[in-house]
Amino acid sequence: MGYQLSILDQAPVIEDASNALTLQRTVELAQLAEQLGYKRFWVSEHHHSHEVASSSPEVLVSYILAKTNKIRVGSGGVMLSHYSPYKVAENFQVLTNLAGDRVDLGVGKAPGGLPLATAALQYGVSEASNDFNERLRLLKGFIENNLPENDPFAKLEVTPTSEVAPEIILLGGSVSSAEYAGRLGFTYVFAQFINSDKQVLINAIAAYKEHAPNGKFGVAFAVIAAKDEATAYAYAEGHEIYKVHLASGRTLTLHTKEAAEEFGQQSGESYEVKRYEANILSGTPEQIKETLDQYYALGVTEFIFHTPIKNHEARRTSYELLSPKHLLAAVTV
Repeated sequence: MGYQLSILDQAPVIEDASNALTLQRTVELAQLAEQLGYKRFWVSEHHHSHEVASSSPEVLVSYILAKTNKIRVGSGGVMLSHYSPYKVAENFQVLTNLAGDRVDLGVGKAPGGLPLATAALQYGVSEASNDFNERLRLLKGFIENNLPENDPFAKLEVTPTSEVAPEIILLGGSVSSAEYAGRLGFTYVFAQFINSDKQVLINAIAAYKEHAPNGKFGVAFAVIAAKDEATAYAYAEGHEIYKVHLASGRTLTLHTKEAAEEFGQQSGESYEVKRYEANILSGTPEQIKETLDQYYALGVTEFIFHTPIKNHEARRTSYELLSPKHLLAAVTV
């Protein structure tokens, strides 16, 4: 097949499930992913949301690591703008001491919630200290213990020390973030389910490969598979996203019109909300594999599946059909 397959789970609250049951389903899905041969299982970070239950990925990661044996487990991702790079490094260094080389430290720039939640998460933090690229540089230095001698934190060590380090992976949806990941030598994952502009993705691959020709470039897709095309399309139909276009030039993507309107109101800026059909790759395993092969030819080495189905069993079935264990068998019969 030539490429790796992984899962991003947002712990969606579906079918009127309780938060406790929702999180337990995420744990069970991670165990299933391990049985099916997926490379990684990631959990997301969302705040003040009644639709998803994953607000603290590092806590959920630790629990899933304890409930699995082989699969890599990580954050998809920690929203680094909210946190001290040193504290994030400590959290994941503890995890590597507990679980060895199975830990992924995925980081992202998005807020993961509305402005009010961001204000609470960044309480007491000045805007001047909230440069994302600087935070990412510090995180890298702390994890690798190689900050330059003239850095004010050069003598600071992250403890407990570990013989292995978590893999730092940058998540984004732009050419500039892909280029920066290449410069730092990080694996990069392009969030295609948020930014579905194929030309931007192609440009991001080129920018990344220019600085990291042997680096790993992944793409996160919204994917729904079923045994027949009509069923897959039926599950994909009707999904929509809303983009908030702020006067400052920022654009944020949300899943409901209500959340988008509230984001705009809380931002304190003039704004416009636009509705878009969600870009979901749906079909039979054979059809989906054809698309993955096309992106592999462009230089993508890993695909991360996010499956936004409001049906628990259908989600499991989709992941089973697209798993490394079953996908090749399905297309060679």
